[in-house]
Amino acid sequence: MSDASYPADLLYHPEHDWARMEDGEPAHATLGITWYAQDQLGEVVFFEAPAVGTMLSQNEPYTEVESVKAVSDVVAPLSGEVVEINAAAAENPGVINADPYGEGWLVKVRLSDPSERERLLDATAYTATLGG
Repeated sequence: MSDASYPADLLYHPEHDWARMEDGEPAHATLGITWYAQDQLGEVVFFEAPAVGTMLSQNEPYTEVESVKAVSDVVAPLSGEVVEINAAAAENPGVINADPYGEGWLVKVRLSDPSERERLLDATAYTATLGG
């Protein structure tokens, strides 16, 4: 597993999910789970990728990740349409533990309301919610 980290270029949801804003119009974002989430789950053994075209709603679960400990909902930090899934993570879910902010991303979405990002936390505010 990777070392604890919370990159400053990401936005964070209190339910331990992250969003990386991508360049382009309409606005796009890459989504995944935080280091804290994967650490709490333990070894991730299954990622149920949503179908391309699935509509996500901010603050609502959109998929599940399963570990040797538990099954956990993944909450959408932003609303939008899934335009790409990380097939590599679906085939090899361990990448979510090894590289949660890089190769372990989950989905890419076309944002339906880019202003929702204002409701997310920066790295400092997110780590404060963890007691760090």
